[in-house]
Amino acid sequence: MASPLLLSISTPFVRFRRRYLYPHNIAAPPLRYPSSLAFLNPIQSRNLWGTNSSNSLHLFGRAHARGTPTGGAESETPILDEARVGEDSAAFELGEQRLSSWAYFTAVLGAVLVALNVLWINPSTGFGKAYIDAVSGLSPSPEVVLLLLIVIFAIVHSGLASLRDAGEELIGERAYRVLFAGISLPLAVSTIVYFINHRYDGTQLWQLQSVLGLHELVWFSSFISFFFLYPSTFNLLEVAAVDKPKLHLWETGIMRITRHPQMVGQIIWCLAHTIWIGNTVAMAASVGLIAHHIFGVWNGDRRLALRYGQDFEALKSRTSVIPFAAILDGRQKLPKDYYKEFVRLPYLTITALTLGAYFAHPLMQASSFRLHW
Repeated sequence: MASPLLLSISTPFVRFRRRYLYPHNIAAPPLRYPSSLAFLNPIQSRNLWGTNSSNSLHLFGRAHARGTPTGGAESETPILDEARVGEDSAAFELGEQRLSSWAYFTAVLGAVLVALNVLWINPSTGFGKAYIDAVSGLSPSPEVVLLLLIVIFAIVHSGLASLRDAGEELIGERAYRVLFAGISLPLAVSTIVYFINHRYDGTQLWQLQSVLGLHELVWFSSFISFFFLYPSTFNLLEVAAVDKPKLHLWETGIMRITRHPQMVGQIIWCLAHTIWIGNTVAMAASVGLIAHHIFGVWNGDRRLALRYGQDFEALKSRTSVIPFAAILDGRQKLPKDYYKEFVRLPYLTITALTLGAYFAHPLMQASSFRLHW
């Protein structure tokens, strides 16, 4: 994307692309903006870029206009060509954070983990074991059971996401986020634990774990996949409903590579683990998870189109589902300092959590085995 440009509106004469001239003593007709570009109005909109000047707007676009001040030589006067309609992904300003919000987030996270343990995980008080037993009773095949667990999670997760607008209208954004997480999280934990416990129960299709360099390839692929899988870390306070949850229209960072990073990350993770494990259980997990995320591509675009209209269509025109496709065909222009969009705290957090998850694999496996799901 182009760098920010300054649109001056303080010169006595301004000549735009259609060469309309307005001398300083003749009032120009007011600029009118469509609803999708209402943020360009310097009077009616709040200042998005932090400048206190009422005579300038900092916009994302390319210069295509020339201004001629009275008695002066012709000079460049940038105007908007292609505004960034989406949000800056993973933007994090430490000075804007409130300690009370993060203290509340920590308390909420602790309460959720305690509730999850008592109501779902703990064999003596939770319903997780009964849920797994009920689904397992439908088939003796671990592949079928795993697929059923994924399908149940997918229906609930995507269904609640699709009902988000109506649900938030009915009970509010925060309450609906609590409901969404309260139902989805136990189902996700059950599916993950079942996969860990039964990942080697299927029919072996190939055995490549002794191939030189394969472990490193699988590790690196899994590491990269997490940079695509978790854009939700952009707004942890919203995930925990500390801040009011929103349906965001992200445009920078990983979104320049693909508009649906979770789908791409899931495919990378599934391929890596299927190659490593090499059996029918891993195949079943990959088929179910990839199918769910491919559906999420369609459903996600549908929801964003309903919420953002023309703004989403503009973003869609310069992004792609297939990684790097929009970049290769020229619809997406990467800034020269593109790497800076990744040198941010949320991405550093993903790096730390991914490394932590890798080293915690033995602990995760031992904890799963003790549940006997």
